[in-house]
Amino acid sequence: MFTFSREQKVYDFAGTKIGGQPGENPPLLIASMFHNKDRILHDRKGDFDRDRAVALIRKQEELSEATGIPSMVAMVANTAEEARIYIDFYRETTNMPFGIDMWVAEKRAEATEYVAQLGLQEKFLYNSITPWDKDIKGQVQRLKDLGIRNVIIQAFDDQDQSPQGRLTSLQKMLDQGAGDFDMVIVDTSIMNLPSTSFSLLANRLIKEATGLPCGSAYSNGTHMWADAKKAWGLEGFRAMDALTQGMASALWSDFNLYGPIVTAPRIFPAVATGQILLSTLVYQERGLIPENDRLPIRKYFPDFIAKLLSGGARKKAKAT
Repeated sequence: MFTFSREQKVYDFAGTKIGGQPGENPPLLIASMFHNKDRILHDRKGDFDRDRAVALIRKQEELSEATGIPSMVAMVANTAEEARIYIDFYRETTNMPFGIDMWVAEKRAEATEYVAQLGLQEKFLYNSITPWDKDIKGQVQRLKDLGIRNVIIQAFDDQDQSPQGRLTSLQKMLDQGAGDFDMVIVDTSIMNLPSTSFSLLANRLIKEATGLPCGSAYSNGTHMWADAKKAWGLEGFRAMDALTQGMASALWSDFNLYGPIVTAPRIFPAVATGQILLSTLVYQERGLIPENDRLPIRKYFPDFIAKLLSGGARKKAKAT
């Protein structure tokens, strides 16, 4: 269940390892900033609360260091001019990698050109090549001309929304050159909370078929469920959101687009918990805990690991 027969790709993205067998590396957590309704945002002309933005980034850095889970930020912008302001602010504030979240392909291309002008290709994650793009081959060539190295491919089939449909969609884009980059990771597309299961199963299917790292914007399933707050209140919504992120991280996810950065204090502990449980599931299946000091179980339960590896925990379990 947690071991793939196919060799799994592991990428080094700005010093962060992404991919591999389940439990080998913690998932990359990708936050969103400057999205609609972001309280730090004053307008779409690049006016925002810089002190608050810095504080949110520092908190994510702190949580990342404490848990061992790597992180970055995807900045939402409507125009290339707006994106430039956020990019300049971000590179002056942190060394974390980054992405730009822009739905319109042409505007996204203009913002990507600015990244190339700054020479930040190694730290930049292009999001994304999609099945709705009209000219995937042309887009790929343009990105390669700019020296872009790291891309997300979004896999989804409107006519077949099953896990297999996502794999078929991915294969069609790979056939058009979408995989011709130094790092390629796959977003298995979340439409709503129940469909998150299809995405997670697609993660497993795609990793087995291609070895590519997979994940998704699990926050799409939680934050788009408007009635959750009506049904359960704010605390209930927060619990549902954290549970979804933690559970998804344990089910074949190499990265989580986890939503607003302000939610980091609940998301990082939830994902760390999911990873701790995944580590023991992997141990039960493969008889090992990967040698990775950034794994949350190695940070928080070193004594338990020592017992596992000596056989003490298993002997104690049999005794009870």
